Amino acid sequence: MSAVEVTKLHTFSGHHDCVYTLARSNSTHLFFSGAGDGMIASWDLTNPDKGQLIAKLPNSVYSLHHHPGNGLLIAGHNYDGIHLIDWENKKEVGSLKLTTAAIFDIQSHANFVFTASGDGMINQIDIRDLTIKRKAQVSTTNVRTLAVNEVSGELAVGSSDHFIRILDLETLAIKAQWQAHANSVFSVCWSPDRQFLLSGSRDARLKQWDRISGFALSSEVVAHLFAINHIEFSPDGKHFVTCSMDKSIKVWDAEAMKLLKVIDKSRHAGHGTSVNKLLWTTFNDQLVSASDDRSISVWEIIF
Repeated sequence: MSAVEVTKLHTFSGHHDCVYTLARSNSTHLFFSGAGDGMIASWDLTNPDKGQLIAKLPNSVYSLHHHPGNGLLIAGHNYDGIHLIDWENKKEVGSLKLTTAAIFDIQSHANFVFTASGDGMINQIDIRDLTIKRKAQVSTTNVRTLAVNEVSGELAVGSSDHFIRILDLETLAIKAQWQAHANSVFSVCWSPDRQFLLSGSRDARLKQWDRISGFALSSEVVAHLFAINHIEFSPDGKHFVTCSMDKSIKVWDAEAMKLLKVIDKSRHAGHGTSVNKLLWTTFNDQLVSASDDRSISVWEIIF
């Protein structure tokens, strides 16, 4: 592994349960977190001691998404659909009961929001009037992760049935599907040029799929000891990070799919339990990580 320097800059605390999700805001230095305690908080990378409670929902928050068009924060609730939050005024401005199952991921494109839920359903919602435009039953098990390819007009979907499916972004018709892993697919992520799809699974394997070649497998790495929970690219697209149930964060060279650095508790005072979500910000390229240990860490990575 090459000489990558890692420094832990801050630790944010305040959640009383596992921190499951992170989301960007319309400011590079602000981000949001959601946790098993139902709390949604905002954090300021320029003022690490100042976190703010934005909303408190009755059950776990597994997914958050900041909609760039209207600036609202969308929370995926455990057992109670989505909630739209005016985070600046700390006020809920809308909600939509979609399912009694957990909502594991939320993504958006233009005026539409896509949700992935534990009932195997993808919902396409018009954010302007909170109406469901389309539904697609893509699996009989949990749909865990979504990734929008705005260039090709496709939505990548990873599920607990071990499959990845590629849906048409407009119609939700399935364009391609294949068994991608030996266990649940927890994270899918398009490369910055949108030509490759990366996937991470409970089987601890990291895979790269070539869209131009009909999603042929182009690379495979046994990346972690346990489940890969999330994949996130650096702002410049040259690197990406993975996080795992094995308590570690790993830094990779994107072009070579080569491991560059392991961030863990023993070497960098990393997390003590599963690392669930990553957010590589454009604020000084700082990396944010969220964990079952109820904390959020901020990292400086110098190549």
